[in-house]
Amino acid sequence: MDDSKKTYYIDIGSGEISRSSTDSPWNFTIEATDDEITKLRQIFDANYDVEWAGFLRAHIPIVEYHHDRPNDDYDKHMLEVYRMIYELGDKEAKEHIDKIGILKDFTSE
Repeated sequence: MDDSKKTYYIDIGSGEISRSSTDSPWNFTIEATDDEITKLRQIFDANYDVEWAGFLRAHIPIVEYHHDRPNDDYDKHMLEVYRMIYELGDKEAKEHIDKIGILKDFTSE
């Protein structure tokens, strides 16, 4: 694959990864290789599968959130997404992630 970095625009809510800043809304700008984008896409895809499992589980009200494996998996994947965006993101991405504190145990600051 191509090792050169390209600019991508990421929408966390939809899991969309775009090369265009005008086609759809986005939260973060990153510079990534094809391999890095493939990995990020795989994490978003895994979360989509977990969301379906969580949706189905939500119809079983006896299971509490903190004992809910799909929610744990979703949270784990989202941490991976934010970690990748932090590593590959521009200054604004890093500052926003620092501000919300989601990676406070993982960032070097």
